[in-house]
Amino acid sequence: MFSMTKDWREQRILDSSEFTHADWLQAAQRIVILGRLNEDELTRLFELATLFLADKSITGAQGFEITDAVKQSIALQACLPILNLSLEWYAGWSAIIIYPGSYKSETTTVDELGIVHEGSQHRSGEAWLRGPVILSWKDAKHSGERDGHNVVIHEFVHKLDMLNGRANGFPPLQPDMDPVRWTEIMTRDFEDFQSHHKSGFDRYGATNPAEFFAVLSEVFFETPQKLIDAYPDIYEIMVKFFRQTPLEPRP
Repeated sequence: MFSMTKDWREQRILDSSEFTHADWLQAAQRIVILGRLNEDELTRLFELATLFLADKSITGAQGFEITDAVKQSIALQACLPILNLSLEWYAGWSAIIIYPGSYKSETTTVDELGIVHEGSQHRSGEAWLRGPVILSWKDAKHSGERDGHNVVIHEFVHKLDMLNGRANGFPPLQPDMDPVRWTEIMTRDFEDFQSHHKSGFDRYGATNPAEFFAVLSEVFFETPQKLIDAYPDIYEIMVKFFRQTPLEPRP
């Protein structure tokens, strides 16, 4: 009964969407990395993005105007990682905040002596545990260009990571995945990444395991061959986690 009610509600949202299939197709054509998807995958992505926009609020900060193009771009890229999963992977929060450019975020850290340090830094995006995703449109509007850098995917992968607590590079895995193998591969390759520069990879990924997972997810979706060349085992487990093979040619 619950499933029938859910399906009926979702169908109502899809039927009453402000965007047509043609609208979504036009928006998708502006995001280069979506060119690998076939017609069925694109249709599924458009439906998922429609449900995403019905479930999340997108608001502008510092006077930034949220246009239809902004909403569609964010929704399509946010839903790409969960294309073969479900919207339930983004459950438990509802807000997306868009700044026109980089913004200042207050930080608090505690050093090894227990001394608290407060400061601020400029950010292009962040994801809060059970809170909003925050993005800089100046950075987000260039996402999806197949250059290995995608702030939208980066922050929304953090949300997947946070499903079982604070982001630590160990998200809830698929039932057929081995958590021991995931830990061994990610730990080994994170240590390698900290010591060796990899062309096309954001060095921010060396900060901690959570950033490593998010940065390599950007590469997985944007420039997968580089991930295979650098860390083939990570590509393999990401294929199993996201249930996608971005390197496969599509008709």
